[in-house]
Amino acid sequence: MIKAFFFDLDGTLQDTEVLYVEAWQRAYEEKDCPISCEEACTMVYGRAKDEVYASFAARFPEAYPTPDSLDEPLVRHFQQLRSTRETAIPGSIQLLDRLAERYPVAIVSGNSRQEVAEAVAALGIDLKLAFFLGCEDYAPGKPDPACFLLAAQRLRLPPRECLVFEDSEAGVRAAKAAGMTCIALQRPGAPHQDLSPADRVLGDLAEYSLSTVHRANE
Repeated sequence: MIKAFFFDLDGTLQDTEVLYVEAWQRAYEEKDCPISCEEACTMVYGRAKDEVYASFAARFPEAYPTPDSLDEPLVRHFQQLRSTRETAIPGSIQLLDRLAERYPVAIVSGNSRQEVAEAVAALGIDLKLAFFLGCEDYAPGKPDPACFLLAAQRLRLPPRECLVFEDSEAGVRAAKAAGMTCIALQRPGAPHQDLSPADRVLGDLAEYSLSTVHRANE
């Protein structure tokens, strides 16, 4: 029986990964280190920030000598981009709202706690969450299951009683490694990722019905 639900943030509740791709591109363009959108997508999508930085640093080692040196330009460009675009994924927000009426719901993200807090406020879901986890709360990052195991511990539930909504290969692998049921979101037009380990793959989380909650892991 499923008793709690964990949502990834970027690509699952908000359509911001394309903004992160553009922010990384713009930050490196400032250092005269151009990179194509196709290459940037491969380096950014579905990966933790430290992994993304390692990929860019291997390509452009002199541009930003430390991860901290990249924080200001990344945040600046991301905020500029987000201010001009609607980022909420409606079907996912609707599902979170419905589930939160009956179950504990949490966000388990690879973003910083500050970034998650800002997103939660922007999406208007702060009162719906039991809690959220950011990258400072656990290590290592996805695809390691540490983040989801910690979330289950916070609720004092065994992993088998938790269900995860994810959109990335790393996130799906982390959820399954944690022993949880995983529903993957594969939105039309999103970059392809191997979501086959998920228990189900949906094009819109609004398709997920509360009537099937207790059969989700059959």
